Amino acid sequence: MADILRTARLTLFSFSLLVVVTSAASVSNTTGLQRAQTFLEYIDVCKEVASKISAASNVYFPLSNEYTADNYHWASSSTQISACSVEPGTAEDVGVILQILGETQTPFAVKGGGHTTNPGFSSTEGVQISMTRFNEVVYDASSSTVEIGAGLIWDDVYAALADVNVTVAGGRVSGIGIAGFTLGGGYSWHANQHGLTLDTVQAFELVLPNGTVTTATSAFNPDLFFGLRGCFNNFGVVTKFTLTTYAQEEVWGGFIVLAGDKLAAVAKATANFNANNTDPKAQIIVELSTLEGLPGATVNIFYDGPDQPQGIFDELLAIEALSTDISTRSFLSLILSSPANETAGLRTAFHTVSITELTPSLLDVIANETTFWGSNVETILSSGVFISYDIEPFLPSIFTHGSDSAYPPSRTQGLLPLNIYFAWLAPAADDYFLNAIRQSAATIQAAAIAEGQDVANAALYGNYAVIGTSIYRIYGDNVARLKAIKAQYDPDNVMGLAGGWKIPT
Repeated sequence: MADILRTARLTLFSFSLLVVVTSAASVSNTTGLQRAQTFLEYIDVCKEVASKISAASNVYFPLSNEYTADNYHWASSSTQISACSVEPGTAEDVGVILQILGETQTPFAVKGGGHTTNPGFSSTEGVQISMTRFNEVVYDASSSTVEIGAGLIWDDVYAALADVNVTVAGGRVSGIGIAGFTLGGGYSWHANQHGLTLDTVQAFELVLPNGTVTTATSAFNPDLFFGLRGCFNNFGVVTKFTLTTYAQEEVWGGFIVLAGDKLAAVAKATANFNANNTDPKAQIIVELSTLEGLPGATVNIFYDGPDQPQGIFDELLAIEALSTDISTRSFLSLILSSPANETAGLRTAFHTVSITELTPSLLDVIANETTFWGSNVETILSSGVFISYDIEPFLPSIFTHGSDSAYPPSRTQGLLPLNIYFAWLAPAADDYFLNAIRQSAATIQAAAIAEGQDVANAALYGNYAVIGTSIYRIYGDNVARLKAIKAQYDPDNVMGLAGGWKIPT
């Protein structure tokens, strides 16, 4: 069924592309003619790229299957129609591409897994770079590390490492890309034990904007190493990550689905889990949501061991559930039981609030926001489909496992990144939902501050923050240092031609 739906969405995207291309060819107004001329200029750049890259890489043009797949994004609001797509097969070819794009000042995007929800962050009307050919997983038992290509999703990595009984600190649900997740921070099922995913990176293979292929580690190019850990694509294009691996036996956990009348009980149990759990192997994600106006909740439970621990999850498990999928299982099985792409094809926005404590009263506020927006959005252009608040308790020590990095700007206090997630159908409702998600975040933050939590200026997690968020809210006092690194490695601001959280020059 999932393959059928994906095929249908790709077909719809191809049809939309055909309409746009045909329209561009027949426009008669000035704006349309200008856009058509720009499109043709981008096509010329695509042809130049095709003439200079090696046989390991390819350029694809509109209506080809490869082009369609390269431009496809999980959230339809994140997809744009590019002049062409490029699939580089070597780091050296990435360098050739970046030099051409910089010389011609052509906008571009770099797409790994394609799971970002902010428009333009990994999509473009210029040249779409798809990292799909960087797909190797190379395990080194002697150093307990693994080299991972930037075009993979975490499912691929977990599957490749399962045979040698090791894993990495990566995505918690199925379908998430390696690159953006790691470059933004990375909250994983192993975060309480090992820190953020970026804390487990040993090396980055990076193509600089001038075309040079280099490596960044804590000892070699330490400023780049600092910046790449949290500051996304501001300094070049990462083609490979080297991560620490950890022994992985079977785990215990899975997925629980609960009815809407259980929201209060789930909120109470979540608050108690956050207050009482001290075991770094135990984690949960609690999702309070409404689907077409109907409330409900899901709980992802994870324990990094084969047996159910005594007492830790008892209150959550005691709530009457509609369905449960809890068992001793492989780590990969646990990940695959929680797909992230259930709302694929819809227009989507994420936003976040950073908090320090999940109190009962704050969880009541979050539950009220869930039902309030879920019951009101149905009247907005008949477009409200899915409203979700993902509650992610971590131990206060989560930031103590790593060294200074672009994100978080301070490691003196652990932060819990609440993920607010709205999905809808109609493009005409974009502004309404973006304003709504910002308003809801402000309500929750105000409630946390009123309780005495010191979060008025707490750093926001870049992988969750909605478009328009100030980079100072993500990087805080690190912005000045990041500007200096940017000036050294990208003085011509080539990476500014791509979307994302941009450090100003």
